Amino acid sequence: MTTPENSHPTIDDVARLASVSTATVSRVLNRPESVSESLRKKVTAAVAQLGYVPHAGARALMLRRSGTVGAVFPTVDNAIFATAIDSLQRRLAQSDIQLLIATSGYDKTSEMRQAINLVTRGADALVLCGFSQHPDLLRFMDQRSLPCVHVMVHAPDNQHISVGFDNVAAMAQATQYLIDLGHRHIAMLAGVTLDNDRALQRVEGVRRSLQAAGLDLPAGRLAERAYALADARDGLRQLMAHQPAPTAVICGNDVLAFGAMLEAASLGLQVPHDLSIVGFDDLEMARHLQPALTTVRVPTQAMWSTAADRLVAAIRGESVQRSTKIDVALVVRQSTGPATSGKQG
Repeated sequence: MTTPENSHPTIDDVARLASVSTATVSRVLNRPESVSESLRKKVTAAVAQLGYVPHAGARALMLRRSGTVGAVFPTVDNAIFATAIDSLQRRLAQSDIQLLIATSGYDKTSEMRQAINLVTRGADALVLCGFSQHPDLLRFMDQRSLPCVHVMVHAPDNQHISVGFDNVAAMAQATQYLIDLGHRHIAMLAGVTLDNDRALQRVEGVRRSLQAAGLDLPAGRLAERAYALADARDGLRQLMAHQPAPTAVICGNDVLAFGAMLEAASLGLQVPHDLSIVGFDDLEMARHLQPALTTVRVPTQAMWSTAADRLVAAIRGESVQRSTKIDVALVVRQSTGPATSGKQG
């Protein structure tokens, strides 16, 4: 069937082995619902026996789709995004869609370049984090009517498809919990807010909750740091140097909280007796720390699986729910406690 010059099986080889036409093989591979089950089994058996792999370029031309989706993540050096990639890929695979990923380093110009690169290489749609994209990227997608899902944000008034949660409300709830414990000197260890609307919204959530209680978040009580342990430790040292020192620190994510807890121990502070610490995400490590971390639980797998469903529907031209809200919840553990009587004022 094949020659030394062409050692790979072709669609003609499959057709001959299955005793059908090449058009029938093509229908079985690309539109299996259009043929009978017996014919489908006959062709797929021949495909398996020969080890035939359809030519991606030819398939894309026929279907007018490449069968690939591009996703740009800020980083993969964070367990929350590792889980996101796994969940997204698993759900897309159920629709025979391949996931291509790129990273931006929390830089919207880099995100734009990576996204456009993915599209020029055939991606049928995009998955992006938040709504901090460069205006030129949004224009690029709109001009091409390119399906895109923005994840980790809840934006019911936005025209684009989003799947996520209300970052402001989630952080306001966590802050109110600390206020209810009697804390009045509350600081925030935030992620870098530049080009990151999720980090910015979480700062806004803390600020709103404090203002509602007649408190504030002065410059000395807010530190922005990259999502890394060393940076988080440095941020906590800065916050604790401010007088009066905070009795509670709320962190923009669990990685920052882990670093804060490490630095608190280094400074001789007992958590939560001397300092309460709250995280965000509920990474697996959060429940195994001593003391275990109080944090905001985000159902990461469900969120990204839902994002995949929305994207598949958009690619197929089906009606798509524009905004899907994912519920998050405060999980209270041992890293938070009442403000000591001498520090409540």
